[in-house]
Amino acid sequence: MKYALLLLAAAISLPAMANQQPDLYGRYELIKLPDLGKTLKAKMDTGAMTASLSAKDIEPFTRDGQDWVRFRLAVDGADDTLYEHPLVRIAEIKKRAEEGGEAGTQDVAYSQRPVIEMPICLGDEEHTIEINLTDRRTFSYPLLIGASAMRDLGAAVDPAERYTRDRPQC
Repeated sequence: MKYALLLLAAAISLPAMANQQPDLYGRYELIKLPDLGKTLKAKMDTGAMTASLSAKDIEPFTRDGQDWVRFRLAVDGADDTLYEHPLVRIAEIKKRAEEGGEAGTQDVAYSQRPVIEMPICLGDEEHTIEINLTDRRTFSYPLLIGASAMRDLGAAVDPAERYTRDRPQC
């Protein structure tokens, strides 16, 4: 099964990279967010399309006629700093399937999440990716890197590996 996931990650990444070999990462990595001055544990998740950052007090607003969003980090050890970033778009994210209900009947529910662009540092490389903001405090990892971001990073994931890179050096 792990090899099937590795092949899936490589297949997602390869079209964008043409003849380049993908960089192979572990299922979990340390990623620095230079704009926020934080390094977080991240889950590299080929089953998710977008990247997500754990945030709270998320509030869209307008500045000089442009859409922006302000938020606080919802991670262990975060202070009360209020961050503000231009809003790129609003993403509709499919919610996880709920247990129960009648067999054969499934309503697909979506949540709307603000999306920002943010540089991330993984190992010694910095890339700018889109990240949606949502409260991930009930999850083990405050940052999730999905397939779209992995494609932008030229990354594939070996789910048997963890923390294959040194602490981010960007």
